[in-house]
Amino acid sequence: MAETYHIRATTDDAVSLIELLKKEGAVVDLDLEPFELSESQKTAIDKELALIDAIPSYLQSWDYVRQRFKKP
Repeated sequence: MAETYHIRATTDDAVSLIELLKKEGAVVDLDLEPFELSESQKTAIDKELALIDAIPSYLQSWDYVRQRFKKP
């Protein structure tokens, strides 16, 4: 079962663990091409962030989201 996780290691211990897993062949790096957001995408993100700042209740609670997408 191969799943893809996008992670950011935040401690030296985590980095060491990931390097060990790579050495053992348990994980691999994905060579993904970097990309740029278009100006319209940046504008849309800025509008959403401004809306969230203005109305914090605009976001759904994590419990609501988890319940809504819970597998049967």
